[in-house]
Amino acid sequence: MNALSTLIVVIQVSAALAIIGLVLLQHGKGADMGAAFGSGASGSLFGATGSSNFLSKSTGIAAAIFFGATLALAFVGNKHPAAGGGVMENLPAAPVGAIPSSGTPAATNDTAAPASIAPSAPAAAGQANQIPK
Repeated sequence: MNALSTLIVVIQVSAALAIIGLVLLQHGKGADMGAAFGSGASGSLFGATGSSNFLSKSTGIAAAIFFGATLALAFVGNKHPAAGGGVMENLPAAPVGAIPSSGTPAATNDTAAPASIAPSAPAAAGQANQIPK
């Protein structure tokens, strides 16, 4: 991983943590009802309505930074693809006679389920919903 990719990942993780923190700081729609009855929430640092505007704008900016960093990582990753391509291309090829022929039981008719375990025939159309007694 080169220095540019590392820097972009640091920016992306910082933006993600900022989004988490800003969302947790925001109050829900039900918090305004408590402020109407004098719970003290209206006397916050940013005022009664200013906190939601400031926090929501900050969350939007952090989200834009996060998505920009994600697109930058995708662009940098496509510029320098990993050597070898996909994961399945690096698997060794299995030899033709890899499956052992000795020691495996042959499929015979002796392994069929006994008649007492075998499923029964479906019920007639009129008897489909009846409960057996």
